[in-house]
Amino acid sequence: MKIYISKYALSRGVLEAEADVDDNGFAVVRKPGSFAEYYHGEGRDWCRTREQAFQVAEAMRVKKIASLKQQISKLKMLTFAVGEGANA
Repeated sequence: MKIYISKYALSRGVLEAEADVDDNGFAVVRKPGSFAEYYHGEGRDWCRTREQAFQVAEAMRVKKIASLKQQISKLKMLTFAVGEGANA
């Protein structure tokens, strides 16, 4: 069956592949001359439709932006002064 892999959406985009899907939601992509790739969790690592995969990817993007904003906020609050800390 054709699946859409959303696991790597932020680094490689949504990928399309042929996979064997079992009753537990595991998808196995077999490529000739290579190791099989396993994807867990329909709706998280992979989706049955392209539209669903893009919705998952968009949610990942929004979550990542929020995380980066939080990291920036923490970095802005950091200050360094000469003579303070263990390396002074």
